[in-house]
Amino acid sequence: VYHGAEGIRAIAERIHGQTQVLDQNLKALGYRQTNAHYFDTLRIETDAALRQRIQHLALSKEINLFYDDEAVQVSLDETTQEEDLRTLIAIFAEAKNADHTADLTEVDGYAFPEALVRTTPYLTHPVFSRFRTETKMMRYIKRLEGRDLSLTHSMIPLGSCTMKLNAATELLPVSWPEFADLHPFVPADQAQGYRQLFRELEQYLCEITDLAACSLQPNSGAQGEYTGLMVIRAYHRDRGEGHRNVALIPASAHGTNPASAVMAGMKVVVVACDENGNIDVADLRAKAEQHKDTLAALMITYPSTHGVFEKEVVEICDIVHQNGGLVYMDGANMNAQVGLTSPGIIGADVCHLNLHKTFAIPHGGGGPGMGPICVNEKLAPYLPKHPLVQEVGGEKGIPAVSAAPWGSASILVISYAYIRMMGPDGLTEATRYAILNANYIAARLQERYDVLYRGENGRVAHELIVDLRPYKAIASAEDVAKRLMDYGFHAPTVSFPVAGTLMIEPTESEDKDELDRFCEAMLLIREEIDEVARGEQDAEDNVLHNAPHTAQMVTADEWHHGYSRAKAAWPAEYLRHGHKFWPPVARVDNAWGDRNLVCVCPPIEEYME
Repeated sequence: VYHGAEGIRAIAERIHGQTQVLDQNLKALGYRQTNAHYFDTLRIETDAALRQRIQHLALSKEINLFYDDEAVQVSLDETTQEEDLRTLIAIFAEAKNADHTADLTEVDGYAFPEALVRTTPYLTHPVFSRFRTETKMMRYIKRLEGRDLSLTHSMIPLGSCTMKLNAATELLPVSWPEFADLHPFVPADQAQGYRQLFRELEQYLCEITDLAACSLQPNSGAQGEYTGLMVIRAYHRDRGEGHRNVALIPASAHGTNPASAVMAGMKVVVVACDENGNIDVADLRAKAEQHKDTLAALMITYPSTHGVFEKEVVEICDIVHQNGGLVYMDGANMNAQVGLTSPGIIGADVCHLNLHKTFAIPHGGGGPGMGPICVNEKLAPYLPKHPLVQEVGGEKGIPAVSAAPWGSASILVISYAYIRMMGPDGLTEATRYAILNANYIAARLQERYDVLYRGENGRVAHELIVDLRPYKAIASAEDVAKRLMDYGFHAPTVSFPVAGTLMIEPTESEDKDELDRFCEAMLLIREEIDEVARGEQDAEDNVLHNAPHTAQMVTADEWHHGYSRAKAAWPAEYLRHGHKFWPPVARVDNAWGDRNLVCVCPPIEEYME
């Protein structure tokens, strides 16, 4: 956005031009550069002795190049300065004991085919030419920020998402150059501190899960699922049982579970759930026995996707093991386990962990994420390897699942800091508060809303599902979710895992005042539903169907609704004391929008000559 089309092209031309200059100087020194076409990377053939001398000289200047058995590779980028070019040329000259003065004369043309030169316009939207000063860019970013309801405004009660506090102390090290500026393939002897952090984090995660080994390679929860299943497949193949390809998956499972199983080459067999949302043990037993010759794995979430600790979980794992399968535990709800129980205790063979949930890495908006897996001793030999870093993975490891050996390594410092600062007692206490907070909300709302699933002791785990289907003739789950924005809250998870419901997860980060404020909003919304039921509000033109209400709507000269502006925008007293958030847009027809994409490009008239 800041550089726009012209700026990005200028950066690219500068990088390519510098690479061409370097190429010309190396050829003048008698080197053979083998890339006939290139943009920013040169490959210089050398013998072993010359390669070793180049490496020694480069390291003395604190420069890392890439070395293989036949050549040296050099890549330039936008940070490369003229002085860097002179230093590189001097290194290659000294390696040959040559007297050479760097010639930085620009080279005409391109070192790639003319057909690859872009001639069509790009980044033509006005946003890419509007913000060309730091002041303007800063204000633009701030305006975008102001459109988001974030944890700086209120709790984000998204069920199954664990939107906990990402403390500044944990985030600060991400910006330290000692971490931020390291290349993923930096020589091992230059990153010993980083590697110590990886090893210790792996150790902590193994201790937390009661499992034996860990891979930090997967970059998301879904990728962790896939990796765990591929490790299970490798285990079966190594035992001569490659035909085991059936994955048992509960009907309540997150959609990524069956998708990951299919990607791993497995056949999905769905296991029924009972009326309380728990796995139907009888159905599980029947299907495990039916497929005992081909059973590969069970995928289970604990606590369940319905937000309940299933008391039969150990028995469930035993049934799968007795029929030749292994147990993969989805770690999406690990925030209710840490310190109190563990995947290893319940009998899981492998689990993934969402570091961007349970272990405090920020998430949302597409990333970043981390989904490492922990495995027991029998699966440890099959952890993913990496072609460029020999120490990664097990001795019989599956191929790499991520381009980098430790995934998104720079953000691992967040989870490392979180675990170190919390310590065992703090992590366990956080779990207790996460469970307590969910049960507090359930207790406060139960007189006015049905809480759909509870355990045998009448409690939920770390999240709860509020059933809005009894009111669907008056207001939908989406209506309530949108109305919560008027009350200053982000919507909970809508219609997952049960259509017509809200799944609420407060996390341990919220204190009682915030929980009470959220409960007050939910109770006032229930009263608004009753007002419609009693005929005090119109069945169509009411605060629920029209939510959320924007500042533009409320301050317009004309107001055509049968309720007041104050009821629309200020339905609770606390909103008048610093808690008001104004949604930037009003109600959107989600289904229509999904089917009819709206271009935000300038109108067609602007393209007419």
